[in-house]
Amino acid sequence: MAKKMRLEDLKGMVYSTDPDNIPEEEIEEIPALENHEQKLYVSIDKKQRGGKKVTLVEGFQGHEDDLADLGKELKKLCGTGGSVKDGDIIVQGDNRDKIVAYLQKEGYVVKRKGG
Repeated sequence: MAKKMRLEDLKGMVYSTDPDNIPEEEIEEIPALENHEQKLYVSIDKKQRGGKKVTLVEGFQGHEDDLADLGKELKKLCGTGGSVKDGDIIVQGDNRDKIVAYLQKEGYVVKRKGG
C-alpha cells in the first residue's frame, strides 16, 4: 500500500506562483498593544443596515484572535449578536453605554464618536 504524501512531510520550499504565499519563517509578528495603549472609538451606526442600529467599535490594534475574543465578550455582555469585520466589532442594537463602561473597566482608552 502506497503512503500518501502530506505537505508537512515535504522538506524545503514548495514552489508557488501565489504572491501572498509567504513561508512562515518570513512572516513578522506584529506586537500586540496593551489595553491602556489602545484608543478605541465607540459609535452608533445604521447606514446600509435597513435602519437598524448597531454599536460599532473601531481602532483595535492587535491580533485578529484577540479582536475576535473581545468581540465575543462584548456580544455576551450585551446578550445580542454581532460580528467582527475589517478590524471592527459590530454589536447589534444600541449598547454604547454598556460597551464603553466594559472597555474602560478593562483598561482601554475609549472615545465616543457621534451623537
